[in-house]
Amino acid sequence: MSLGAYVDGIGVLGPGMPDWGAAARILSGSGEYRPTASELPAPSILPVAERRRTGRVVRLALAVAMEAVQGAALDPAQLPGVFTSSGGDGANCHEICSALAAPQRELSPTRFTNSVHNLVAGYWSIAVGAMRASQTLCAYDASFAAGLLEALVGVAIEREPVLLVAYDAPYPPPLHATRPIAAEFGVALVLTPGRSARSVARIETVVAAEPAATLDDARLEALRCGVPAARSLPLLAALAGGSPQVAPLEYLDAGTLRVQVQLCG
Repeated sequence: MSLGAYVDGIGVLGPGMPDWGAAARILSGSGEYRPTASELPAPSILPVAERRRTGRVVRLALAVAMEAVQGAALDPAQLPGVFTSSGGDGANCHEICSALAAPQRELSPTRFTNSVHNLVAGYWSIAVGAMRASQTLCAYDASFAAGLLEALVGVAIEREPVLLVAYDAPYPPPLHATRPIAAEFGVALVLTPGRSARSVARIETVVAAEPAATLDDARLEALRCGVPAARSLPLLAALAGGSPQVAPLEYLDAGTLRVQVQLCG
């Protein structure tokens, strides 16, 4: 059985890709990829008190979510959300482990609050006043594909737009040696049941048994392999008008989520 939706908004932030416009130029082949370090904007949509408590993962996820919602010209407070990450806030996990390994074992309440996997969903709801249901997922390296499936199910059942946000960031040492994530990368899609003036493309998905798509540019392929959220890059390339228009994405048990992309002209 296939699941489909229209893509009305896209947000991207990663090395050498400060936004979807820059990413689209690179992924369509009209711009050169230069993998410079990501600059994460301060989450100005959050109240000052909450803003001080956020780490890089929250800033990354909120930035791409807001770019996608603005592209779709929808009210963020009215969008159900699917948030997906292979590991959440690894830096915060490191700080908690360090505190527990210290003689005094003094753990900041903020560190504890930021340790939950639905951290980003909580900050997003505070930032935009979202009261709709949200899901927060983890499926290791298949987290993007799992999140995409969850969002598409929501669109199909509820017949309303859904915001998908996928994000990952490196763990500090020594955790990085066990779970190496190459860089920060975030992507957000606003998926809708019907076509609008904002629609970029129509996507149709089905679980398949075929090799995952790879990227010709060695640097982009290294990013795809090095960050779970960047497994979305073949799909983003297709949405940017690149080739091909079929993107098998890594999924569970060595399978793929085959995504067919039809651009809206």
